[in-house]
Amino acid sequence: GRRAPMPGFILLVRDRADGSPLKRVGYTVSKKVGNAVTRNRMKRRFRALARELLPQAGVAGADHILIGRQSGIERPFNQLRDELARALTKVSR
Repeated sequence: GRRAPMPGFILLVRDRADGSPLKRVGYTVSKKVGNAVTRNRMKRRFRALARELLPQAGVAGADHILIGRQSGIERPFNQLRDELARALTKVSR
């Protein structure tokens, strides 16, 4: 079969185990990914994705960290959304 391409980001989800149901999210995009303009655009896209998907699909009481990758820069937004939705589904199982 065809292997799915690498997602445009890495998602880390860590249970805080602090009894709070809050879903927190952080973003990191290193200089390897591009210049400040590129990195900021990527973070803006991550924020929009998180706003859209985390309320339903996020893990309660966990920190979600999105790490931007080079391959995510030119990804269409819907593709990133699908990748994040898939990643969150995997995590919450």
